[in-house]
Amino acid sequence: MVKFICADSETEAGRVAAEIMAEVIRIRPDALIGLATGSTPINMYSYLADMYRAGELSFKDVRSVNLDEYVGLPPTHVQSYAHFMSENLFSHVDIRAENCHIPSGTADTDAECERYDRLLDRLGRVDIQLLGIGHNGHIAFNEPDSHFPKDTVRVRLTDSTVEANSRFFASRDEVPTEAISMGIGRILRAKRILLLATGAGKADILERALFGRITPAVPASILQFYQGELTVVADRPAMSVILSKHPDVLT
Repeated sequence: MVKFICADSETEAGRVAAEIMAEVIRIRPDALIGLATGSTPINMYSYLADMYRAGELSFKDVRSVNLDEYVGLPPTHVQSYAHFMSENLFSHVDIRAENCHIPSGTADTDAECERYDRLLDRLGRVDIQLLGIGHNGHIAFNEPDSHFPKDTVRVRLTDSTVEANSRFFASRDEVPTEAISMGIGRILRAKRILLLATGAGKADILERALFGRITPAVPASILQFYQGELTVVADRPAMSVILSKHPDVLT
């Protein structure tokens, strides 16, 4: 089941996504939530922090798992995803540090992939998994490939992903070229998936992923096989191609 929500702006998309995440937490205060990084979810995290400060939401018993981390970056590095999560959400709410799980970018990668999979098995199914989508169709750091990775893996980032992420670094040369990423199979185990996309640059790939051929060359296309509830929240520019080709998706 896929539900499409078209927001009037990037900010509104973040607010809608935050309300969806918050509702899951209100229903299950100890929910296991799957989190993503990058520029797209920043507005969503800001709204969640606002809800906490207003006394409308508590993360006291919430547990979280993140999708990925750069290989080679310690959690103290300002561009690590551990630092991103602290700056954008964790330090602004009452979530407990021991309940926040992010792959280590500095551990032995093979051992870390195995450790993270064991952790995911122990924690059980994610109640709601937040996803973004890359310009090449990647979800988490599962890049275009000849297969869909099942478990947590070490990934070599494509040139387009490195280029896209270079805006966060002083120079392109500083961008890590590898990451540890939760695998596609792990992502699809979530009880519910929330896909958030903003900006005209995501319009073509969003339509290809959700309506095109299912292929590991477009990793997000596997979401067409997802058996749970998939909610797609996108602003109007990101939804533009879908709306032009599939005008009935919002009805």
